[in-house]
Amino acid sequence: MSQMALCVRFTLREGAGEAFDELVREAVEGVLEHEPGTLVYACSEVDGAPDQRLFFELYADRAAFEEHGRQPHVRHFLSQSEQYAEKTEIDHLRPYAGKYPAAAG
Repeated sequence: MSQMALCVRFTLREGAGEAFDELVREAVEGVLEHEPGTLVYACSEVDGAPDQRLFFELYADRAAFEEHGRQPHVRHFLSQSEQYAEKTEIDHLRPYAGKYPAAAG
């Protein structure tokens, strides 16, 4: 399986949720429109933790992940999210079993 994935947990500054979530919505529009190699880009609130956000990202391959990082909407999100996020934790994953969407092509 050549797919790669990330799990990203943002711990937001108190009261920053609404502004952060709007920034996420803007970034997701760009992901949906310009990133065919991004197979899953799921952004979630965490039950019982109002200042936590969890992203699961699945890419067709390393090239798709690298292309994602070059996109203007992603670069904008990363530069702006720092003002809302107190802490960012990133786990790089190597999917090996499970039910994942197939890469296009």
